[in-house]
Amino acid sequence: MTPSSSPPTGPPRRAERSRKTRETSISCSLDLDGTGEAAVSTGIGFLDHMLTALAKHGRFDLALSCQGDLEIDDHHTAEDCAIVLGEAFDEALGERRGIVRFGSAYAPLDEALARVVVDLSGRPWPEVHIDFRRESLGTLATENITHFFQSLAIAGRMSLHVDVLRGDNDHHKAEAAFKALALALRQATRSSGSDTVPSTKGSL
Repeated sequence: MTPSSSPPTGPPRRAERSRKTRETSISCSLDLDGTGEAAVSTGIGFLDHMLTALAKHGRFDLALSCQGDLEIDDHHTAEDCAIVLGEAFDEALGERRGIVRFGSAYAPLDEALARVVVDLSGRPWPEVHIDFRRESLGTLATENITHFFQSLAIAGRMSLHVDVLRGDNDHHKAEAAFKALALALRQATRSSGSDTVPSTKGSL
């Protein structure tokens, strides 16, 4: 049986989250059943580009703004945006009733090919394997792209496997990974055609 592409029935699956520390001030709103509209401003151009792609291809409506201590470096901004976005996914999913739960996708970008597999299990586990060659893309350190995926998985309480299988251009590899993540999350958050929690435990 092919899962429905429609959202599960029930209340709107939306969330608003904020986080304020001495390092960052972030506000985020997320609608899992949107059309892909994005308004993202993190102060890091490449991160804005990736989050806009995530919303567009996942068909999530996302508004996220961050004021961070970029005079120090990009780490706190990238990490905290991932935490807030992960928390928003977790809140919007609620009991995770009626969802497919599992999602997987491949996404190419020219020579680069990424695979993402996600399980909205309630148990966080990140496995992220991207062989970057450059130290940064724009003003975003490539190590913080890996850290973004890790932090998103932990805050979102999901098992997340990100593998870039091939590629030469680091921009292409990163973008393929975010697009594959969008497609996998879109699949995992859609309706299973049942109103039950997709677990033998009865809860996620």
